[in-house]
Amino acid sequence: MISVLIADDEQPAVDELAFLLRQDPRIGVIHLANSGSEAIRLLTRESVDAAFLDIHMPGLNGFDLARALQRFERSPALVFVTADEEGALEAFDLAAVDYLLKPVRTERLHRSVTRIVEALKVPTTTAPTPTIQPEVIAVTLGGTTRMIRRDDVRYVQAQGDYARLHTEEASYLVRVPMADLERQWADAGFVRIHRSYLVALGHVSRVRLGGDHASVSVGGAELPVSRRLLPGLRERLDSTTLRARP
Repeated sequence: MISVLIADDEQPAVDELAFLLRQDPRIGVIHLANSGSEAIRLLTRESVDAAFLDIHMPGLNGFDLARALQRFERSPALVFVTADEEGALEAFDLAAVDYLLKPVRTERLHRSVTRIVEALKVPTTTAPTPTIQPEVIAVTLGGTTRMIRRDDVRYVQAQGDYARLHTEEASYLVRVPMADLERQWADAGFVRIHRSYLVALGHVSRVRLGGDHASVSVGGAELPVSRRLLPGLRERLDSTTLRARP
């Protein structure tokens, strides 16, 4: 059971997030604070596994609070919960486990809790494993630049000299050739299946390798597999737990 802190100066936001977290059986005790200073006082008495922090709070803001928590003997995993898309880069510089945009959706929060669980796992006979910061990518949507995590990208679609990154929430156009992403992201579990598609194997839900039209399903999309790239996909699948369906 994970003990958590929620720090937000807006009481309705605190109540809503607490309600959603209580629906997750992995969450135990939930501590609530309406300011950064209140959170600090609370954590001098209580220890928590994770902290969900709003960024824009009067006085001690979320980033200041995060830096203060990192000086604690037992620093909690950090998740920022905010309506501000511009703070993602600074959040990940602080080794945040996740960055949630308001309004928070249940499925997205569940994924954040999973990331917290993974971050809290430590070997039983060795010192805690240092937190590995996720790869983040600068993207533009509607004239606004924001940061997304590479492990949120389900598949990549070639569009001329550009590439479109598809996540659960949206798609983003970046000026990077597909060939460059194929080379740079190979070690992160991405595999080329077609001249137009690069997929993250961890997001593949179904594979059809038999018949005349091989394909993989990623989220709600069914993507074609070219005959030329089929052997390479088979080889990569042999090293995963995915089950190919003929």
